[in-house]
Amino acid sequence: MMIDVPDGKDPIAYVWGEMVPGIGAAAAKFSLKVYSDTTLGLREFEAARLRIAQINGCIFCQDWRTERDGTTVEATFAEAVENWRTTDAFDDRTRLAAEYAERYALDHHGLDEEFWVRMAAAYDQRQIVELTMCLGSWLAFGRLNHVLGLDTVCVLPTH
Repeated sequence: MMIDVPDGKDPIAYVWGEMVPGIGAAAAKFSLKVYSDTTLGLREFEAARLRIAQINGCIFCQDWRTERDGTTVEATFAEAVENWRTTDAFDDRTRLAAEYAERYALDHHGLDEEFWVRMAAAYDQRQIVELTMCLGSWLAFGRLNHVLGLDTVCVLPTH
């Protein structure tokens, strides 16, 4: 871990809460809202989230599975996300969510008209904005936790 955490302190609570209480509390609230207030389907949500986690290298984020009403994605889902171009496990929206996540993280300047035509055919504008905000949260906070070495001790707080 890149940050010295006092003995007995929870690393996430210390870094996000005590070290930068104004910024950290706001970031944590945004991060939690992405999960609690999403209207996106579980599979497309998880495809985008996991692709960002894979790109970021965040250990915790790659191991985490979002649960809704006792349901999570299948055990082989992460492998399908890595192979989003060729997997037969995805419908068009799920595949497009994984593609958007990858392009958002690695080549946002390359999001061309052809891509946006496909997005607009699969998602309405509100859903595109929501997915984009989710991607921003996962990219920023997953990368922050990985870079600082917090991803091996990360636990999402309860509401």
